[in-house]
Amino acid sequence: MFTADWFNSLDKTLRDLGMDSDAQSFDEIRENLSRRHICTADEFAQHCAYVILAGGFSQKTAKKIHAKIMDAIASHGADFDLLMGLFANKNKINAICKIWLNRTDFCRQYYELNNTDARVSYLSKLPHIGKITANHLARNLGEDVVKYDIWIQRLGVLFSGNKALAEKINNGKLDADIRHACDEMFSALANETGLPRGYIDVVLWKSCQQGLIKELS
Repeated sequence: MFTADWFNSLDKTLRDLGMDSDAQSFDEIRENLSRRHICTADEFAQHCAYVILAGGFSQKTAKKIHAKIMDAIASHGADFDLLMGLFANKNKINAICKIWLNRTDFCRQYYELNNTDARVSYLSKLPHIGKITANHLARNLGEDVVKYDIWIQRLGVLFSGNKALAEKINNGKLDADIRHACDEMFSALANETGLPRGYIDVVLWKSCQQGLIKELS
């Protein structure tokens, strides 16, 4: 495990299964992480809406809901009652409306920041985003960062060889030792493959979600 051959096999299997996507295709994610696309305010808000909706849903379901929400906004604006009729989650719809209505300022303030850590921190303070989701959003915006979700934390522990670390896995509050183990794993795989950490992250996460990494089953 944790070799270039192992990673490339996971990548190929996901592509063969037609599972090579997040909000974007694997190829789009890889390209954006290599040459970051600067978003318009509308694109920025659309990315925010996707990660807000994605929490607790499969990517397939999230994409369907996201498409309906964005089509409605394109036709009628950020109409809270209309959007609630499409997706009855008050907190998420309220956050999407706030971000859409303030998208020009939010987008400008994000791009004014001159380093990745500052930009990720800024994203974490947007409505209904939070620290872990901020990493997901940042990656979708082209920042070469990773999302330390529960699957990645488990992989980090496996990579470390220290089973006792498993007691520190927490999807709500990232433990420093767990983060270090995950970062070591990403550094090793980045050196092995020459790929961006963010791309490695999305392939590993999808592989875990699809049950391709049997050691976590």
